[in-house]
Amino acid sequence: MLATSVLVSAFLAGFIAVLVTLAIERWGGLTGGILGTMPSTILPAAAGIYLAGDEELFMQSLAIMPMGMLINGLFLSVWIYLPPRLGDSKSPLLTTALGALAAWFVCGLVMLFTVEFALGYGVSPWNLATLGLVLIIGLAVRMNWNVREAPKGSEPVAFQVLILRGSAAAAAIGAAVWLSSQGQPFIAGLAAVFPAIFLTSMVALWLSQGPTVPRGAAGPMALGGVSVAVYAMVGMYALPEWGVYTGSLIAWLVAVLGWSLPAYFVLKARVIAD
Repeated sequence: MLATSVLVSAFLAGFIAVLVTLAIERWGGLTGGILGTMPSTILPAAAGIYLAGDEELFMQSLAIMPMGMLINGLFLSVWIYLPPRLGDSKSPLLTTALGALAAWFVCGLVMLFTVEFALGYGVSPWNLATLGLVLIIGLAVRMNWNVREAPKGSEPVAFQVLILRGSAAAAAIGAAVWLSSQGQPFIAGLAAVFPAIFLTSMVALWLSQGPTVPRGAAGPMALGGVSVAVYAMVGMYALPEWGVYTGSLIAWLVAVLGWSLPAYFVLKARVIAD
């Protein structure tokens, strides 16, 4: 049962990850960035964690995901603000990617210790998830306050890059499900939101389109990524209450209809107004 959960979750995550890159390439940073980051890899991750562990571990794993999305927002912000400051750097893509990953790992370690300390002192998973949701909303709104150019891609993303991207996402989600089954809910929750999709999207788009497309997509991706935090919070209640299939569907519908689509229309209206 555990092996099946890990493999199915990993396969679905990898498949979905490829679709997001294609969405940004086809529809541009705004549409692809928001609609392409609707809850996707979190579906097999949350379902796999729920099927692999007990309810307490499941609640703790999902509670940390909004905080994880906050770190992903910080990861994406590096792609917006660092490249213009690199000047004549010979390897701006490598420098930006390493800087973004370094920021993610440092913030991730701080978050893990903070969350474990907070839960140890009686902070409920619900309060923790709510705080993470509020913080990521604030960061995402700030990142989209100034409208940036978010063009469509002019060159197709290489097939090899798509395969690499799907493999990275599959590995992250498979690891998250396995870690949860081993009684490591904090690391599992963080692994489930590892920015495999964001990293491979930024690199793939930069290589094929240049830096403008990924910089334009970063803000909308952060805003769209809030839906993952919404999904996690709804899933904390819906999956134990209605089961893995119905609960996952309910959480997805709430996240998409309650956040992804409204965020898309608001951002699109701002772009048209400007």
